[in-house]
Amino acid sequence: MENASKALIIAGAILLAILIISLGILIYNQASSVVTDNSMDEVAISTFNNKFTNYAGSQRGSTVRALVQQVNASNAAKENASRQITLSGVSDISSIDTGAMYTVKIEYSTSGSNNGLVNKITVSAS
Repeated sequence: MENASKALIIAGAILLAILIISLGILIYNQASSVVTDNSMDEVAISTFNNKFTNYAGSQRGSTVRALVQQVNASNAAKENASRQITLSGVSDISSIDTGAMYTVKIEYSTSGSNNGLVNKITVSAS
């Protein structure tokens, strides 16, 4: 009888050890998926977009030049390699008349890992 009770205690200890190890593996897998998640959170999206949304609407040429420089700097940055912004309506910065008025339209990505980010800016003469 004494051997049977010791066998039950050992079996219980083994089951408890298996349960603890399984729980550890589960926690590790959940934590590793959070660490490897490359998607941007709302604060990062808002911070990125705020660099460009201030230029939306009717703007003077000097402001549009600043926008073009901001877009070029953003596209050249290594951390923004996957977040390139297409700039249309302006061939280069020298073609912008600083005294003229321009309309700036901003479009956002609707799919993929860049969902919600500015992905296209269109500049047209007013």
